[in-house]
Amino acid sequence: MTQALPGTDFNSSGLIRLLAELSIVEAAGSREFPAERLGQWLDVAAAITLHAAHNAGSASSPAAQPVVELGSGVAVQEEFARLRTARVESITASCSPAGGSTRIRLPMPKLGVDPEAAAAYGPYRRFYLAHQAEMEPGIRALRSRLRQALAGASTRLRLLAALDEALDRILTARERQLLATLPSLLERRFQQLLAAHQRALLDSGQADEPLLWMQPGGWLAIFCEELQAMLIAELDLRLQPTLGLIEALHNEADRH
Repeated sequence: MTQALPGTDFNSSGLIRLLAELSIVEAAGSREFPAERLGQWLDVAAAITLHAAHNAGSASSPAAQPVVELGSGVAVQEEFARLRTARVESITASCSPAGGSTRIRLPMPKLGVDPEAAAAYGPYRRFYLAHQAEMEPGIRALRSRLRQALAGASTRLRLLAALDEALDRILTARERQLLATLPSLLERRFQQLLAAHQRALLDSGQADEPLLWMQPGGWLAIFCEELQAMLIAELDLRLQPTLGLIEALHNEADRH
């Protein structure tokens, strides 16, 4: 049985909501439609590229309309679910103090390390960047294979695949630039939790002990839980275009 997939929601983002809940960014208050915001990202050259992709996809329609196979949609849905599950399991395991056999290991305070040195954010920035580097290749490869499936399914889906490919080329650099800011945004939350921890120690007169930071309720344990949530929210954001293509394939199959 295939796993149910989350529905696409292009008017909101779990990542943005999480950033707002953690007081890292302000909640989005713009009433612009997604297409209007997208239009602000596209210059004349990008608009020409999209127009050419649209015309090429429309002009190359075959004489006979292919039959959309529902089985192909099921296959890509299962591949999507496997990829997401594998990435979520990798994130969850590596964000655990135990770590298991994960390649990316969570930075942990070590015995005898000075609290100031143990509270450096650099290792957590590298940890986040390592996960981002692992996400992108698999997601891009799946999206590319899905476009190939769409191109052979129907005229409408071939046009959608061509437009998606053009948009992907145009927006990739912008997407990478924006997502690259997430580790710095997360540093704000790291510093908030650390400052609250230090104020509590000052009020109580207790000495700091880095080995206690990862105990349940400890400031670093809380941060690592939020870091995990951020990575999963970013994963789902990266997967949204692919999920949209899968839904288009299912909708086209239903039409036939």
